Amino acid sequence: MQDASADTAADRVLGAEELRERGLAACLGPGPVVLEIGFGRAEALIGLAAAHPERAFLGVEISRKRVDKAARRVARAGAANVHLVHSPAEYLLERVLPPGSLAEIWINFPDPWPKKRHHKRRLVRPQVAALLARALASGGILHVATDHEGYAAWIADVLAAEPALENLRAPEPFARERPARPETRYEAEFRAEGRTLHYFAYRRRG
Repeated sequence: MQDASADTAADRVLGAEELRERGLAACLGPGPVVLEIGFGRAEALIGLAAAHPERAFLGVEISRKRVDKAARRVARAGAANVHLVHSPAEYLLERVLPPGSLAEIWINFPDPWPKKRHHKRRLVRPQVAALLARALASGGILHVATDHEGYAAWIADVLAAEPALENLRAPEPFARERPARPETRYEAEFRAEGRTLHYFAYRRRG
């Protein structure tokens, strides 16, 4: 028999097919929807949800273990406006989320896959940039952060080439200052190590 906290944690997790079949409003509740891709320990997701109770927050992770751990954190925080999905982000963007359904997307420090032969595994690539733009509502914002110099240059090129997005940092490709969201544990570690952090912000054109 599961305890109440386990039941609450389980309630925070949605299946991708359930989300697709029932729709965002039925699964997440009313309000603008914010997506975080690769939420890790979910610090940013929980903090953003607390600061914006009028919004519905959805986190997607490919690791089931991370989803289960984060669900317990979300439940302990009492973040009723946060739900999590175990799914590849590309599947969620292409097959589950309707076009124009998101107010914001956050991608915080995705794996840079630094070896050249692994670059095809990077999350931010042209095909995915098009899917991200498609999922955003008109005026919706895409935030991306990385600590990796090579990946930062790659991200700058990919996002600049997506015609449906416009750079809010122009004429610079990115900013050095953290946007208005909680700092993640990894972000704090990177900063303490003296790494240069890169923050991108792009808006969906009308």
